[in-house]
Amino acid sequence: MGPRYLARSFEEDFSQPYTLASGDRLRIIVFGQDSLSNSYSVDGGGRISMPLIGLVDALGRTTHDLERAIEGKLRGGFLREPKVSAEVEAFRPFFVLGEVTTAGQYPFVNGLTVQNAIAIAGGFSPRGAKSGVDLTRNFEDGPVTYTVPLTHPVRPGDTITVRERFF
Repeated sequence: MGPRYLARSFEEDFSQPYTLASGDRLRIIVFGQDSLSNSYSVDGGGRISMPLIGLVDALGRTTHDLERAIEGKLRGGFLREPKVSAEVEAFRPFFVLGEVTTAGQYPFVNGLTVQNAIAIAGGFSPRGAKSGVDLTRNFEDGPVTYTVPLTHPVRPGDTITVRERFF
């Protein structure tokens, strides 16, 4: 597990645009090219595979950056003036571990808080500490763990760990 920080040390992270990672499913539309428009999943290496142009790096890019990258590849000998639209069709899952009724992987929904995520996992077990939980988020430098309140927002790919309380 990575370093542990208080929640306020990463609040600025929520003002940043969403970046893509493995597990995201994207809807890519190439205007005027129905055979290229489809749903694509970001693979374990952080890429999507499209007809004609092959692999396109998606890891760490915003949807806008990915649109420009696909247009650039299509412009390289396939289409004269390609116009591409990309949107996240399904976000990568989040994980809930520790003292909950049903630990596991769950599909992400917008507006999710730690409390909602724990409710999705069946709620606290009788030994679950309700005073705060550990939230682990992956960054370019590696995973970082934060101690956060139950009202804290969750992002796709986060891992929430509910600690055992001491009587």
